[in-house]
Amino acid sequence: MGSMNRVFLMGNLTRNPDLRQTTAGTAVSDIGLAVNENYRNKAGELIETTCFADIVVWGRQAETCAQYLEKGSSVMVEGRLELDRWESDGQKRSKLRVRANRVQFLGRPAHRPEAQPEPVPVERDAKEDEMPF
Repeated sequence: MGSMNRVFLMGNLTRNPDLRQTTAGTAVSDIGLAVNENYRNKAGELIETTCFADIVVWGRQAETCAQYLEKGSSVMVEGRLELDRWESDGQKRSKLRVRANRVQFLGRPAHRPEAQPEPVPVERDAKEDEMPF
């Protein structure tokens, strides 16, 4: 029997992307995603639930996410589930997360301007103030 490991999630970032480099120099970014679901229960009440997912993005795409995304940004993530295992203080630990193959930005990307120069005041001629237009 075959198998398939594919995940599609659409939601908003819960924090700014955390960009770092591996020892080999590869960019990697961790992002948190909140996925909301609304439904009505048997009594007709509107119920909203939120599922939180941890996403890991690699390479150039990780750099792009860190550059243009911020907390609250809407994205669609396509990827696969990945189980990380490690040992901490003698205890085995594991965490299920999504390894992104593609992150699509939804809406306008955040504008993160670099240091803006301060505006220089412009002196006006007295004659300009007297013009009717």
